Amino acid sequence: MKKRSLIWEIFISLFKIGLFTFGGGYAMIALLENEYVTKRKWLEKEEFLDLVVIAESTPGPIAINASTYIGYKTAGLMGAIAGTVGMCLPSFIIIYTISLFLDSFLEISLIASAFRGIQVCVVYLILSAGIKMLKGMKRNALNISIVSAVIICMVLFALLSVNFSSIFYILISAVVGLAVYIAGLIRGKECGK
Repeated sequence: MKKRSLIWEIFISLFKIGLFTFGGGYAMIALLENEYVTKRKWLEKEEFLDLVVIAESTPGPIAINASTYIGYKTAGLMGAIAGTVGMCLPSFIIIYTISLFLDSFLEISLIASAFRGIQVCVVYLILSAGIKMLKGMKRNALNISIVSAVIICMVLFALLSVNFSSIFYILISAVVGLAVYIAGLIRGKECGK
């Protein structure tokens, strides 16, 4: 089989699986196994099980990780790209289509009320995740100082209506942590002399 047609076949098959599977990545595992182990015989059963373990343990959605691996295994880098795009594209198209009509949906009072309720739940989920992370944080002067400074800045900027991206909090905190680490290394070398 020509490589170009193989790449196209990877894209189409994963596009179909991404389009017609509901229930998330775990629901796709059986379909991926049926398609690539049973039907196409591109993967052995043991290799597919390893693929699932790797896809589950690496960052990102399991279905996309598995699709990338399947594409790479069968057609190299271009196969990995085709597999990833084939799996992601249906969700993107569906969400984009919904977003076109979202304003019309929000005009319906029942749906608008449901979205307001969802917003409250999202705030609660983010807050509870933040509290769990704070409880698990190592308590030292640097960590407490950074968390306190970020909370104070967030509250002040919100009260003063200053537009400051959360990304900057993360980047500034990373730079401070890195600077303290490097200063500690330098101080350790100077003490060792």
